[in-house]
Amino acid sequence: MSVSERSGTFEKRAIISGIGISRIGRRTGVPGLDLTVDSARAAIADAGLVPGDVDGIATFGETPIDEAAGALGIEPGYRGGGFDTGGLLSPVMSAFLAVAEGRARHVLVYRTVRMLGGEYIPRDGPAGGGGQGEVAAGVARAMADMQPLLAAHAYSAVNWLGMHCQRHMYLYGTTREQLGALAVNSRRNAALNPLAVYRDPINMDDYLAARMVSTPFGLLDCDVPVDGSIAIVVSPADHAADCPHRPIRVEAVGGAAGTGGWVHRPDYPKMASVDAAAEMWGRTELTAADLDIAELYDGFTFLTLAWLEALGVCGDGESGPFVEGGSRIALDGALPVNTYGGQLSAGRMHGYWVLHEACVQLRGDGGARQVRPQPEVAVVSVGGGPIAGCVLLTR
Repeated sequence: MSVSERSGTFEKRAIISGIGISRIGRRTGVPGLDLTVDSARAAIADAGLVPGDVDGIATFGETPIDEAAGALGIEPGYRGGGFDTGGLLSPVMSAFLAVAEGRARHVLVYRTVRMLGGEYIPRDGPAGGGGQGEVAAGVARAMADMQPLLAAHAYSAVNWLGMHCQRHMYLYGTTREQLGALAVNSRRNAALNPLAVYRDPINMDDYLAARMVSTPFGLLDCDVPVDGSIAIVVSPADHAADCPHRPIRVEAVGGAAGTGGWVHRPDYPKMASVDAAAEMWGRTELTAADLDIAELYDGFTFLTLAWLEALGVCGDGESGPFVEGGSRIALDGALPVNTYGGQLSAGRMHGYWVLHEACVQLRGDGGARQVRPQPEVAVVSVGGGPIAGCVLLTR
């Protein structure tokens, strides 16, 4: 079921009460369960809770719920679910709904990834539907046009999104240097993040000299696989007074999946991000002009450009000039983007590090990379192609 089919703006009755992050690294060999436990314990303590207070768990990734629950000593009455839309943020959105409806009070949501591990994507949800199986089914429907792409020897998202980017370049004159501004900005921010896996500076010459992967994307246009885990705790709004740290309020959510698949949208090269953003803005009186920071999915540089346009920060074809030179998206710019280093330099946490970082910035806990003046409104976006989700957060 989509976000818009749910009654009311349920998300406003939820808060993010705690956040946690494990060690992050490349080929660490650390078991996924250990990473999950690290981030989960940190998030639960950050929320001012103990594991026994947690009565729900949601995830979409490695470490099955039963394993995590057993290791943490949690007995979850609510397990994991999602919508047909929202993509990787579906477990987060389902947690907002669960606490809003009183089906759980404190829901632990985690995302754990490993470079050399299996991917846990359960096919069967809990009785009554609305579980991980629903998310998996939604993903399968959205990806229905993958077979023709594979038959044409386009084997990876880097190929499929490379075609989107080339079309954008043809229509609007978008340049590789504009894509490079995103990579350079991310690395500059990552240098201020002690958890980022790549912190050495790069410049535009380095970006342009990097080996090509799938035209027009070079190596520095692509995100960096890592081992790690990120967790949040979602609680009802009435828990805010008991939070030891500033709770983050949920203003609006949006999700979309499936329309046009990867290549059949009539407005190609637009993607599901357009539909997800429209749904999100339809659930709030805030607008793109109110954004103070943007933590945007950057599995590939072009996805960030696509999200800037989908969110209404720029008009169609205007995202390239918006990021050109990097000054507007820098930490001291008009709209700081991917303040922690993004997936391009910090590491690919499949959209959960953008969520974690938005909370860090809204709390004012960013340290050397903290945006000033204090951000009040943040947007988080995840996904590309036929699946997308976004969340609007406030202090």
